[in-house]
Amino acid sequence: MSTSEPGQSGNPVVTQGAAPETAGLISPFPLAEMTSLANEFFRALPGQNALPPGSAPASAPGIGPPSGASLPAPGWNGMDPTGPSVAAIVPPPPAPISPPSLGAIAGLVPGGPLSGLAAPGVPALPASDKILSESDLVRLAGEALSITGSGVIQPAASTVPGIPGAQTLSTGALDAPGIAPAAVTSPGYAGPVLAPSSSAGAPSASGAVAPQQAGAAVAPPDSLTRAATLPGAGLPATGTDWPGAAITGAGASPFALPLPEACLGDNARLLNPAGLDLDSSLPAIPNLPAYANEEQAVALARSAASPYFLRDAGALLQPVGQPHAGASVYEPVLDQDLKLVRNQFDVASVRRDFPILNERVNGKPLVWLDNAATTQKPQSVIDRLSWFYEHENSNIHRAAHELAARATDAYEDARQKVARFLNAPSSKEIVFVRGATEGINFVAWSWGKRHIRQGDEIILTTIEHHANIVPWQQLAAENGVVLRVIPVDDNGQILLDEYEKLLSPRTKLVAVTQVSNALGTILPTAAIVAAAHRYGARVLIDGAQSVSHLRADVQALDCDFFVFSGHKIFGPTGIGAVYGKPDALEESPPWQGGGNMIADVTFQKTIYQEPPARFEAGTGNIADAVGLGAAIDYVESIGMENIARHEHDLLQYAMREMKTIPGLRLIGTAKEKAAVLSFVLDGFKTEEVGSALNREGIAVRAGHHCAQPSLRRFGVESTVRPSLALYNNFEDIDRMIAALRRLKSVGA
Repeated sequence: MSTSEPGQSGNPVVTQGAAPETAGLISPFPLAEMTSLANEFFRALPGQNALPPGSAPASAPGIGPPSGASLPAPGWNGMDPTGPSVAAIVPPPPAPISPPSLGAIAGLVPGGPLSGLAAPGVPALPASDKILSESDLVRLAGEALSITGSGVIQPAASTVPGIPGAQTLSTGALDAPGIAPAAVTSPGYAGPVLAPSSSAGAPSASGAVAPQQAGAAVAPPDSLTRAATLPGAGLPATGTDWPGAAITGAGASPFALPLPEACLGDNARLLNPAGLDLDSSLPAIPNLPAYANEEQAVALARSAASPYFLRDAGALLQPVGQPHAGASVYEPVLDQDLKLVRNQFDVASVRRDFPILNERVNGKPLVWLDNAATTQKPQSVIDRLSWFYEHENSNIHRAAHELAARATDAYEDARQKVARFLNAPSSKEIVFVRGATEGINFVAWSWGKRHIRQGDEIILTTIEHHANIVPWQQLAAENGVVLRVIPVDDNGQILLDEYEKLLSPRTKLVAVTQVSNALGTILPTAAIVAAAHRYGARVLIDGAQSVSHLRADVQALDCDFFVFSGHKIFGPTGIGAVYGKPDALEESPPWQGGGNMIADVTFQKTIYQEPPARFEAGTGNIADAVGLGAAIDYVESIGMENIARHEHDLLQYAMREMKTIPGLRLIGTAKEKAAVLSFVLDGFKTEEVGSALNREGIAVRAGHHCAQPSLRRFGVESTVRPSLALYNNFEDIDRMIAALRRLKSVGA
């Protein structure tokens, strides 16, 4: 059992009794001799000045480590982010501590010499007569942790048996009281790091740091108090285990230095002259894991309390960062079938990238929950559009001047980014259009008009957007085609067995959405495609609602066509793309005529370009295509898996809270569901609910959402539709829930 009491500097000092199984044992090794050996080791490294044994730097009155503070207690491996700080641990009796304290060895005591931790290639600490600043400490912590641009610790030498890359360090240490997360960079990495929490002062992707909000925690004035909250990155968990020893190069931790040759092989006894079994002899601190064997280590790593972020490791941890005052505390549970990774996601940094979120509506901060209609644009997309018009604006192709070359390169580079984003084999399979609606019309009136004849059949689903219904109705009316519709169950999930019954040799095309815009249902598109191909039918997937929530992979889906809109994925309006398999595009005639899509024109005949130019007549939307490329860059820099996990957490929280409102009925509750929350509220028209939310600064969509057949399947003509994106947070949901409760109480 451990207790805490005030120390000299106001920090808690942990005192601890010996574990029952070790009580009364004599310490098996002399700490003074080990400290002397450690100093000899550091002195052997270039640029090191170890302290003489038994010496300690003087500390200012009232500042310094508590009496008896020392090296970490044996058995603590630093993995528990909630565990005591290094400088606050006292080893169990009966081993008295006479060597220098950790604060003295690390050189973190004001006025003390900076020794023991300096290393070649690592930025030097301030002069010994300067009190360390918070930035100095954060920089030192960043070097020790070797943080990368993803905000996750890079894999290093495993310190947990059976878990490659497992570390004794924890990013939780950066969230210590009084230290605001900051952008930490290492020479080996190019960009600033998204801070691991949403605390004040966290950086944006551009590296800017927001001012600390009023009422936020203020760091203690003395540097030692702040230093005590940093992890004990430079100290071995055991006498033979050196964290991060495999990390080398520009981004290496200063504690990852290779051992001198004299300490390798048979000479390893220099670090342990008595040949003691230190791992088994060191007592474990109660309630902290000692990792006695591989089975225990793996069991802990896969538990919900694990500090590791492993793929497919089970239930998620709580969202990163502390909830705001008054917010409901919620620990999301992830559906196992979604298989989302467990990475950190700093929504505060993301929100700073979207300037429109600083807007106020009706005197209230804007809450944008109309993302299924359109998404907001990050500053990087806005800046890219401005740069194009300021430095690259020209028509593309067919010119010899510099600006035409710049514009052409930017346009074709955007096409390559789209191909990469969709995992298309070639950029020649990407056709730029105005959006998903035009993309579907292109397929209908190019490939469809030529290949779908009288008596042939097209299969759709009940939950399609009008854009994936009307063009096929028009084609059916003109060519005598039959439309067949896949039904859905009461939760909004399509019935695959009924779909199989609709397939036949007459089926020429199956056109389905990947995510329903009205319900949020995620369709089993891979299974739909595979079944259609067994009958020789082509498949078009409408990805307008899916591309901002799920990773798109046209090769894995094996679809013949895939369409999406740029404005649904944080890009400009008026731009979208169609992916088509090479043979499908090759057998599609031009659907519009004009410049750019031709190879040669006479009054007798016209020779057309090869795809994709064949389908891009006239001057395209060049600038917005470039902006779409910038939006894809932004999404990929965050990671689609991170986005999906964050949105799914929000979705589960929102659905749980909405179900507590009397008279609220959710429309669309499929097990596999994206971030769409359609509902109706007893006693109120949908437009009344939308107006009430707007008065609170909350933007939602109210109406039929261009999906009337879908809503009529559930007996309604319209719904209120909040929809989520990567920049939404739990406070947005709380504000919506509070507004709905007020509306319900007033109308009751």
